[in-house]
Amino acid sequence: MSDTAHLSSPGPTRWPSMDWQDPLLLDGLLSEEERLVQSSARTFAQSALMPRILDANRHERFDRAIMNEMGAAGLLGSTIEGYGCAGVSPVAYGLIAREVERVDSGYRSAMSVQSSLVMYPIWAYGTEEQREKWLPKLATGDYVGCFGLTEPDAGSDPASMKTRAKAVDGGYRLNGAKMWITNSPIADLCVVWAKSDAHGGKIKGFVLERGMEGFQRRKLKGK
Repeated sequence: MSDTAHLSSPGPTRWPSMDWQDPLLLDGLLSEEERLVQSSARTFAQSALMPRILDANRHERFDRAIMNEMGAAGLLGSTIEGYGCAGVSPVAYGLIAREVERVDSGYRSAMSVQSSLVMYPIWAYGTEEQREKWLPKLATGDYVGCFGLTEPDAGSDPASMKTRAKAVDGGYRLNGAKMWITNSPIADLCVVWAKSDAHGGKIKGFVLERGMEGFQRRKLKGK
């Protein structure tokens, strides 16, 4: 018996091809409608958003008209059925967010806050009167909304919040302060969270409109 091992040289390695833009091959799972929504959002982001980003960032300026343009393009509250909203799938909404994010994270945040943290809770948990009053204006971008949860001493720990809501004739009186609230300097409508005395200290959401007595907002420069 020979102690010599005979090894054959390996052939060239053949690596499978990979599309770096879609490594998991998810594009093939999209519906035709979802592809059309993605294409429309990409066109909007490239043509309407991209040319204005540099100036906005340099001067810490939010172009308010972009919210109206997002509304006209059907990008605000896009998963909601009715009330002037597009009623697309959650996947399509994710594709919209991706295309806007590719151009600018700040305006994507503004869009997401408006859609997911203001419009959705009003649609899911508000009264029909509230839906009809606010959702159409938010869908067109005529109203900008914000979501008031974080406070100077309470962020991702809502149980530590100090803002309180007290029941009074005709509604509630809120007392407290919020911080780092996206869209707040330009917001017309705010979904604010507070511990409600009328509900045993449980955290409840309240809708505040611009111009309400005692309701103040300001811009944090250099954010």
